Formats: sequence, structure tokens, C-alpha cells
Amino acid sequence: MNTLLPEGWAAPKGYANGVEVDAGRIVFLAGQVGWNADQIFESDQLVPQFEQALQNVLAVLAAAGGQPQHICRITAFCCDKPAYLAARRELGAIWRKHMGTHYPAMSMIFVTDLLDDPGKIELEATAVLPRPGA
Repeated sequence: MNTLLPEGWAAPKGYANGVEVDAGRIVFLAGQVGWNADQIFESDQLVPQFEQALQNVLAVLAAAGGQPQHICRITAFCCDKPAYLAARRELGAIWRKHMGTHYPAMSMIFVTDLLDDPGKIELEATAVLPRPGA
């Protein structure tokens, strides 16, 4: 997996502009919200929901035999822009705790609501796992 940075562009912080992958097994991960395995929200706050949603993405990926570094794209849908902006430092620490310094191509989309209440954030991802024997 190679991170793409056009010549002359400033390096992005906390994401990649693009990722090039020599395709192996492609895994599409549905949007994951901040509830636990029993589909219960343990918090109505953005930061703990973000951590749980990221853990959920990684759990689904692990079911396919994947690891965090196999994620090449994440889209985040968030209902609370002010809370997101205020929590960027905390969210970054959570990211590094679970993802290390792996920053895939990412998009952040602010929306008015999510299907599951009291969901504040939903993460969907695409991963590319190495070919068997590679």
C-alpha cells in the first residue's frame, strides 16, 4: 500500500489524500456506530462512541483476518461538528491507540442525524488484505 501525495502538496495531517493498493482481497466494512456487541450504546458522547465505532470496525475486519494497517479508506459520518472539533486531540489519541500511525484515505461528513439513536458518529471502511501466500 502506497500513500499518494502529489508533488508540491503539503502533507496532510491525520489522513492520506490517496492510497494505491496492489489488490489482494478487498473487504468492505459497513458503517459501524458506537454501540457494543449487544447493540447497546454505553455513552451518548462523541468521544467514547468514536472509540467504540473504531473498535467495531476493527472487530469486523479481524473477522476477515485483517489488521488495522489493511484499511485503505474510512468515511466518518458525524452529527456534532462542534463536539468533533473540540475533541480532535482526544480523537487523535484514540486513533493512535488503535491504529498507530496508519492514516488511510479519509473523509469526514457532517450529517443531521444517524439511524441509530443516540448515535453521534458512524465509520465505514474499505480494506485490502494481502493475497494468500504473499
